Amino acid sequence: MRLPALLLLVLSGLAGVLCTRRSRLALVDTDGDAQNFMQSKLVVPVQLGVMSRCPDALTCEAVFNDVLPSVKDKIDLSLVYIAKFDPTDTPFGVQCMHGRWECAGNVQQLCVHKYASVATWWEFVSCQNKQGRSRIGFPDVALQCAKEVGVDWEKSGAGTCAGLDGSGTAPEGVALLKESIQTGISLHLKSSCTVVINGKAVCIHDSEWKNCENGHEPADFIKQIEEEYSRLNGAL
Repeated sequence: MRLPALLLLVLSGLAGVLCTRRSRLALVDTDGDAQNFMQSKLVVPVQLGVMSRCPDALTCEAVFNDVLPSVKDKIDLSLVYIAKFDPTDTPFGVQCMHGRWECAGNVQQLCVHKYASVATWWEFVSCQNKQGRSRIGFPDVALQCAKEVGVDWEKSGAGTCAGLDGSGTAPEGVALLKESIQTGISLHLKSSCTVVINGKAVCIHDSEWKNCENGHEPADFIKQIEEEYSRLNGAL
């Protein structure tokens, strides 16, 4: 009685293996969505450690205006805000180096990033920068820039996140700011602006370019991103 039982178990196991192989082949050969998934590429996380009213941040962001067209489909770009937690501060619970309007600007940018496309979010950030860094965070600037780049402030979610009045003080946006600051702490970001590619700080602009072993021109960042993209996808 034991031998047939053992034989049945072995045959059952072989059937399972064959079924699994067949399923995997079907997944690749006949399922278009799955095939696209199998062939998908990893993108490179790129973070700019910034303070929205910092002149160094505006310098970095201006450089990345010339980086993005070449690598926009190969990166996951975000701004990580550098500030200090302060439970006594209201309404942010945070101290921003360039004052409360910088905190508001950070929140506005985070909320547009969450509720708009990456391209639209970057246009929004660029629009704020063009108004002059001393006006970043002002409600009228946020509302004007949202309108200019096509963000429906009331219906998209961005307004509810940051404050329908454009104040940058709504709870959701403040929570996003605290989360971003914690990310910066985890990455050991201390200087605005710090360029981070796939978790590694590769360059800093702090009054001048520093610690940029592989260069700080747009072409240099493009090259570094392309190399990291190739490395990440080398095994696919």
